[in-house]
Amino acid sequence: MIGKMLKTMRKKRNYTQEFVAKKIGYARNTLTEYETEAIEPTFDTIEKIANMCDFDIVFIDRKTKEILSSKNIDREEV
Repeated sequence: MIGKMLKTMRKKRNYTQEFVAKKIGYARNTLTEYETEAIEPTFDTIEKIANMCDFDIVFIDRKTKEILSSKNIDREEV
């Protein structure tokens, strides 16, 4: 599932795997493996790719509808 999300974000910006990989400091084949779900990226890697593609990672509390974003949470709080 996450691989499909990464690929969708990249394609929505018309970025090639090569372009994104270079910008975040990874080999293109590593990005391919993430997108095809051959290997699982860390949350930090997912965040790097999302940021590169101008997407935010957002979590919505189903009960309260509170929105938490990776951009507005101090990781020390967790």
